[in-house]
Amino acid sequence: MAADVDLDVLRFSRGEELTMLARIGIAALGGAVIGFERRQAGKNAGMRTLMLVSMGAALFTLVSIFGFTGHDPSRVASGVVAGVGFLGAGAILRDGTSVRGLTTAASVWVAAAVGAAAGTGLYIVAFGTALLAALVMWLWPHD
Repeated sequence: MAADVDLDVLRFSRGEELTMLARIGIAALGGAVIGFERRQAGKNAGMRTLMLVSMGAALFTLVSIFGFTGHDPSRVASGVVAGVGFLGAGAILRDGTSVRGLTTAASVWVAAAVGAAAGTGLYIVAFGTALLAALVMWLWPHD
């Protein structure tokens, strides 16, 4: 009787799941690159925060692609963009007539995009974007 029930518990092969985990690992590395620059600049959103944002975006992307067959995977990606925008908005502070934290908020947003790219398997694009983002922040340090 138990053999008649298909629980779909082992939906993916071990190799497929390890590949998905590697995608999350690449996302973590990309987030670390961006976060390292933020940490060096003495900002609150450093390596740990941006690694987690990037990994979360990668996992949401993987769930979107592989978890809901027959549905539009871009819907989850658009949700990540909006959700991370809300998270980044929390990093923006207004102090009188000046605004601080815009670069940190943008780095959180880029880390999420790096994670989404890694989640889809765009490894070179993900890591290259992380390096480029860190380079931009390093060459033009401002806030």
